[in-house]
Amino acid sequence: MADDLNVTRKAEVLIEALPYIQRFKGSIFVVKYGGSFVEDPVARDRVAADVALLAAVGIRVVVVHGGGKAITRAMAAAGIEPEFRNGLRVTDEASVAIVEQTLNGEINREICEMLGKHGAASAGIPGQDVFVCERLERTPEGESVDLGFVGDTREVRTEPIERALAMDLTPVVSPIAADKEGRIYNTNADSAAAVVAATLRARRLVYLSDVPGLLRDSNDPESLISSVDTHEITRLKRAGAIGRGMLPKLDSAVEALKAGVHRVHFVDGRVAHSILLEIFTDRGIGTEIVHPSHATEPWPSDAGKSESTRDQL
Repeated sequence: MADDLNVTRKAEVLIEALPYIQRFKGSIFVVKYGGSFVEDPVARDRVAADVALLAAVGIRVVVVHGGGKAITRAMAAAGIEPEFRNGLRVTDEASVAIVEQTLNGEINREICEMLGKHGAASAGIPGQDVFVCERLERTPEGESVDLGFVGDTREVRTEPIERALAMDLTPVVSPIAADKEGRIYNTNADSAAAVVAATLRARRLVYLSDVPGLLRDSNDPESLISSVDTHEITRLKRAGAIGRGMLPKLDSAVEALKAGVHRVHFVDGRVAHSILLEIFTDRGIGTEIVHPSHATEPWPSDAGKSESTRDQL
């Protein structure tokens, strides 16, 4: 009897997902792949399986990845001591060479291999083939700072991404960028993903990290905010309710929404199949952020992710 109930529940989940799959087929989703969960091989494998499933049902997925911990390990192995200014890591010429090698040569290749294991053909794309940047000169708070070879992404050359998508490949892009003179810079992967999503007018931008989503109380995982619009984000920031580590992600999310991305999702990559639960179920599992102009986007069923079914502030 228990086995029959499990099979029935699995069938119900598939039926619940069907309208979303039908509506999103052919859409572009940008998935930012990062956070400490990527250090867990089981979690990495599950995420790769989820991305492969999205691709298999006709969603055109673009993966933008980070790799902070791997970079830290590589720099330590090279005997490079970390230097910080205004709380931000300085990247000198020797360091940026290690960053490029780690992101393009190690992390990017590994993600492509894991996608291939789950039947998703992919195309690894070095970020400098896509991102055009300028040297970062100010902190997010507006203070002047010199971090060396750290860039601020200004432009996305989408041709390599669009070419891969046209060939039914999943582009996997590193956050390395080049300035107009061809100098290589490390950039913030969250911002890079948002610029890609905005430029491609992606239907969804999904940030995978190691937190449940946006919390009313950063110390209480049960205080998850299920759905919020950009006006409320501004209010929460002014009230000091958002942790400093989340602010750059939220700023990037808001800019992507202003540029036409329909929804941005923050989900916990440590949770099994969190992408699928957020995208293909009626209530979701993380936080979705919407722009007021897209707040009334029609959903596949009356029980979809509308204001009546997702928790509001």
